[in-house]
Amino acid sequence: MNILTKLLFPETKTPEQVGSPRVQKSRRGIETKSAAEIVIMRQAGKIAATVLKEIAQIAQPGMTTADLDAYAEKRIREMGATPSFKGYYGFPASICASVDNEVVHGIPSPKKRLKAGSVLKVDTGAYYQGYHGDSCITIAIGSVSPKAEKLIRVAEEALYKGINQVKAGNYLLDIAGAIEDHVQANGFQVVEDFTGHGVGRNLHEEPSVFNFRTNQLANVKLRTGMTLAIEPIVNAGSKHTRTLRDRWTVVTMDNALSAQFEHTVLVTATGYEILTERNNLYNCLSRVC
Repeated sequence: MNILTKLLFPETKTPEQVGSPRVQKSRRGIETKSAAEIVIMRQAGKIAATVLKEIAQIAQPGMTTADLDAYAEKRIREMGATPSFKGYYGFPASICASVDNEVVHGIPSPKKRLKAGSVLKVDTGAYYQGYHGDSCITIAIGSVSPKAEKLIRVAEEALYKGINQVKAGNYLLDIAGAIEDHVQANGFQVVEDFTGHGVGRNLHEEPSVFNFRTNQLANVKLRTGMTLAIEPIVNAGSKHTRTLRDRWTVVTMDNALSAQFEHTVLVTATGYEILTERNNLYNCLSRVC
């Protein structure tokens, strides 16, 4: 999930009022995680990743985004976690389900039925023993157009181009430049209205993890133990967006398609560890996988 500041939050109930994970006081500056904290974050990440892998397997034409939301909440709770998003500054669901030209923060609805050819973004988070895992995938529903297929592929490639720049001593601009160069080389645009973020005890922590070259945000040097949600959002047309009247759903200004991928990533001395890796996951049948 990629809301950055309270300026972007609707004036609705606080997390405490709706019973979702509390927004905890942050430590000073950018946090690095201890070995014990990383163990917990691995499990939070595994739960989020498992849910997304399963949703990718079951999503099909005729299902509603509300169906997927109900499934995600059930699975998150079965694995001993709490949905990170539900109630977060009033957000009403456990996943963000954004279809086609919807960029981020799409609200699941029983009226929003998936169709063959749709491009579905599913973003979710799991709050486990005081820590969050946050991840997003884009799913092609049935057969999609060649342009949509390329958009999805490039967005996922861009995520890994950015992740490959992660190691202690590198900078956020190394991540951003790798993402932006790959996206633009393929004829698409990076959305600049939203960025990634630190993640841990809070769903959103410092720093802002941007996906484009800028001098408007702090170019932080990466340190061992930092945990970052890296999440490029890629538009087929213009990079510009607008927010709908529900005050959550963001759409492309020109109604072009959008795709997004996200992983929670740990910075190590020699590189990185993807805490929300979906490869080689099995369907978790026990309470905690």
